[in-house]
This record gives sequence, structure tokens and C-alpha cells, in this order.
Amino acid sequence: MSKNFSVSYEERVRAIEKYLRHEASLNHLAKQLKVSHGAIKQWLITYQSLGPAGLMETSRNMRYSSSMKEAAVMDYLAGAGSYIELCKKYGIKSTRQLRNWVSKYNGHEKLKSSGTGGVPIMTKGRKTSYEERVEIVKYCIEQQNDYAKTAQKYRVSYQQVYSWTTKYETNGVEALQDKRGKRKTLDKMSEIEQLKAENKLLEAKNKRQQMEIDFLKKLEEIERRRF
Repeated sequence: MSKNFSVSYEERVRAIEKYLRHEASLNHLAKQLKVSHGAIKQWLITYQSLGPAGLMETSRNMRYSSSMKEAAVMDYLAGAGSYIELCKKYGIKSTRQLRNWVSKYNGHEKLKSSGTGGVPIMTKGRKTSYEERVEIVKYCIEQQNDYAKTAQKYRVSYQQVYSWTTKYETNGVEALQDKRGKRKTLDKMSEIEQLKAENKLLEAKNKRQQMEIDFLKKLEEIERRRF
């Protein structure tokens, strides 16, 4: 670690930008700077995730919320991306950090917010009705897809909440229906029942979108005050 950071911030940025302009290979740059190939590859990932500022040496650990950690872990376990891709997506500085979270999750340890308390992941699931799943997904969407908080509130597993929410966002309300056994299917549900379920979830989506719009407006207002 200390050997890697003997290379100045400016040199690290220059090297990565040279690679991105196709002016040199990672192997060549690693030899030139006398660092390992793994180190310069990690600089590249960090640069792509956090920009040039991510390559600055800092004595403080980066802070990640428990919900972000959980979302990244569940994306990885669901096959939604490689360690590198998910580090870029979530702005995680190191693939080693993400690997550590996945390892902790698989060992049923708590994924806590960095430097704070954090919410433990619910791992034990339970049977639910179609109506419950609609209500759970509605709440999850309203909470900005906070799977851990939703799982705790409804006493279901994190995996269940993640799966139901993802299914709904990908395939609509019909995906929440349990097709196993002799449960009531959507074909047997009245049109009114289906519309009620769809409306519940649309209301939640609209509420989340409005929250995002309000947040962006507030952000713009703060930016205007700076200048």
C-alpha cells in the first residue's frame, strides 16, 4: 500500500489518463512507475468509479451506507455485474472492499454503514400472499429501494424483498403472483383487484419520482447560492 502511494497523485492521474487515451498499456505503465499490475488496475477502477479525486491519498476511510452496500452485494449475487462493473456503478473505491462485503453477507454477518451503526440484513424468509407482496414492494419503492429497511418492517428476508422488487420493475405486477400450487392466479383475479394492485405500485413510483425531483430542485438551489 505504502509503495503504491509513493507514486504521487499527479503521476497516478497522468498514468490512467494516458491509458484511457490508448497511449500506453497497463503493463507498460506499471513497469514505468515500478508498481504491480494489480495496483495500477485498481487505480483504473477507482478513476472510473470516482473520477480523478478518487486517486488522492487520504487517511480517512470512505463511508458507505448500509443500503448501498446491500444493493451492491445483492446485484453481485444476482449476477447483475462483475466486481469491477459494480464498483463503477456504485462508486466503490476497491474491488477488495466489495469482495469483503460479499464474504460477510455469505457468512451471515451484518453489513453496517461505514463508521455508523447500520441495519442488519434479514436472512430468514416467510410465506406471503400476493396482496402482501404488492404492499411490500410498494413500501420498498417509497423508501428508495431500501431493501434492508423493508425486510425488517415486514419480517421477510432481504432476498425476498430484492427479488420481488426487481421482478416488478422488470415484468410488472403479474410477476408478483406465485404460480406454484393452487394459489389464486391473475387469470382468476377480478379486473378491479388487478387495477388496485397496479395503482398501488404506480402511486409508490410517482411518490419516489416526486421525491427525486424535489431533491434535484433543492440541489440546484444550493448550487445557485454558491455563485
